[in-house]
Amino acid sequence: MKKTALTAVLLGVFVHLPRLCFAQTESVPDSGVTAWMLTSTALVLLMIPGLALFYGGLVRTKNVLGTMMHSFAAMAIVGVLWAVCGYALSFGPNTLGGWIGWDPNLLFLNGLDDAVADGGIPEYVFAMFQGKFAIITPALIAGAFAERVKFKSYCLFIVLWVLLVYCPLCHWVWMEEGFLFNMGANGAIDFAGGTVVHISSGISALVIALYIGARRGYPRSAMHPNNLVLTLLGAGLLWVGWFGFNAGSSVSSGLDTARALTATQVAGASGALMWMIIEGLRHGKVTSLGLASGILAGLVVITPAAGVVKVPGAIMLGFIASVVSYFAIQLKTKFGYDDTLDVFGIHGVAGIVGAIGLTFFIRDEWMREAVAASPDGVWGVGQQLGVQLAATGITIVYAVVVTFIITLVIDKLCGFRVTERSEMSGLDQACHGEHGYGLLNLN
Repeated sequence: MKKTALTAVLLGVFVHLPRLCFAQTESVPDSGVTAWMLTSTALVLLMIPGLALFYGGLVRTKNVLGTMMHSFAAMAIVGVLWAVCGYALSFGPNTLGGWIGWDPNLLFLNGLDDAVADGGIPEYVFAMFQGKFAIITPALIAGAFAERVKFKSYCLFIVLWVLLVYCPLCHWVWMEEGFLFNMGANGAIDFAGGTVVHISSGISALVIALYIGARRGYPRSAMHPNNLVLTLLGAGLLWVGWFGFNAGSSVSSGLDTARALTATQVAGASGALMWMIIEGLRHGKVTSLGLASGILAGLVVITPAAGVVKVPGAIMLGFIASVVSYFAIQLKTKFGYDDTLDVFGIHGVAGIVGAIGLTFFIRDEWMREAVAASPDGVWGVGQQLGVQLAATGITIVYAVVVTFIITLVIDKLCGFRVTERSEMSGLDQACHGEHGYGLLNLN
C-alpha cells in the first residue's frame, strides 16, 4: 500500500508539474503594485476637486460655481471620452505615421478584462490611472479664460483638445512606439507629464487667453479673489494628490516610487519657501496666494523630473521654478494679456523649466543607461539637453498651432466668449442659473 500511494503521488507531481511551472510564468497581477496604483489613481482624481477649489477661490463671487464647473465637467466629459476612444488613441500601436495610436480592440476598453500591463497591474488600472491625467489637463487650461467663456463652448473645446492635442502628445512621449519616447539614446525624459500635461496646458491656455481677450474692466478694475481659504485648501489637496501623480507614474512599488515621492515632497516645499522669500524681500509680507503659487510651481517643475533627479536637484528645481514663475506672472501687467489664474505663468513656465532643467541634475545611473543605449557608447548632458529642448519645442509648436485652430473653429461655430451682459452678471447665473453662496451680492 505504501509503495502504491508513493507511486501515485510521484505520478501526480510528474503529470501536473509542467502545468504548475507554466502557471508561474503567466502574466498575473502583482497585488502590491496593484494596490499602490489603485491608490495613486484615486489620489490623481482627488486633484480635480482640489483644482476646482483652488480656481474657485481665486475668481469673483459671481463666477465661483462657473469656474468650479469647468473642473467637474472635465471629469464627466473626459471620463467617458477616454474610455470610448482616448485610451485607444494614446496607447494603441502607431497609425497615421505615428501621429496617433489606434487599436479598435481598445475602443470602450474592450479586450482589457484579462489584460495585465507592464509592471504587473491589471490594464484596467493603468487605463484609469492615465485617464485621470487626461481629465486634469484641459481642466488646468480653463483657469486662463475663467469668468468669460460659454460653458457649451468649453465643453466642445475639451472634446476636441483632448482628441487632437492631448492624445497625440501622450502617444509620442509615453508609448514605446512614440517618436519622442525613442528620441536620442534614452528618449525624451518626461517622468509624469511635464510636456504632456503642464507645457501643453500652459501654452494652450496662453493661446486662448490672447485670442478671446481680457475680462471687461481688466486691468483697470480690481478683481480680487472671493475666498482664499478655498484656494489654500485646494492647494493642499493638489499637493496630496501629486504624490499619486508623480510617484504613481513609476508604475511600480519600489525604489523608483520612493524616489519620485521624495522628490515631489521636497520640490513642492522648496518652491513654496522660495516664493515666501521673494515676497518677503520685495513686499515685506508673505501672502497666502503667493505661498499657494509657490507650492504649485515646485510641484509642476518636478513632474517631468520625479524619479530622475536626487534631492539636491529637486530642491534647486523648486527654487528656480518659483523665481522664474514669479517674474513670468509680472509679464501680464507689462504686455496686458489676461491669463486669469496664471496657468501659463505657473504651469507653462515651470513645466518648461522642469523639462529642460532636469538635464543638469539627472542621476548618474540614468546617464549610464543612456550611455549603454547609445550606438557609439557616448552620451552626456549636452546630448540629453538637445533632446529635452527638441521635445519641449515640438510640444510648444504643436500645442500653439492645434489649439489656435480649435479655438478659431469653435468661435466661428458657436462663439467662445459670453456676451457683455452675461459677463457682467456673472457665469454662475448666466450659464448655470445659480449662485455659489446663495447671496445677491454679485461683486
